[in-house]
Amino acid sequence: MSERIIMDEAAIQRTVTRIAHEILEYNKGTQNLVLLGIKTRGEFLARRIQNKISQIEQKTVPTGTIDITHFRDDIEISNKQITKEAIEIDADITDKVVIIIDDVLYTGRTVRASLDAILLHSRPNKIGLAALVDRGHRELPIRADFVGKNIPTAKDEAVSVYLDERDSYNAVVIE
Repeated sequence: MSERIIMDEAAIQRTVTRIAHEILEYNKGTQNLVLLGIKTRGEFLARRIQNKISQIEQKTVPTGTIDITHFRDDIEISNKQITKEAIEIDADITDKVVIIIDDVLYTGRTVRASLDAILLHSRPNKIGLAALVDRGHRELPIRADFVGKNIPTAKDEAVSVYLDERDSYNAVVIE
């Protein structure tokens, strides 16, 4: 199977800028706005969106990470306690507008797990979802409010997101 580059570095930068603007329009500014990136690449995208919002509005939006490992329903976790440490952020997210950020939206199970993690310990006013790529094939009734690119894929194809912060280059690839 050959590898196809769907988004290069410039396309990813433009998409992050557009999603930042869309989030600001959706929330009518930065007030009560919080970004939570799903580990691992979602956290890097959340920081990029945070930086872009800061450039646009001259305000820093609280941004953190969410680790959904213990909330997944498609893998076995043995004897692990679910704790508040699933969310790392230096702000209270209760009564805030939380935007979950992920790299690829696929079955919806990762997003469901992130919702469980958030709602276990807090009660945001509203939760939105941003995804760099939506590849379809949903198993749950979940859709993103902000989508960088819709990429129709076959189930046997893989969509890989590579980001500088982890992979030393930026690209979205279908393999």
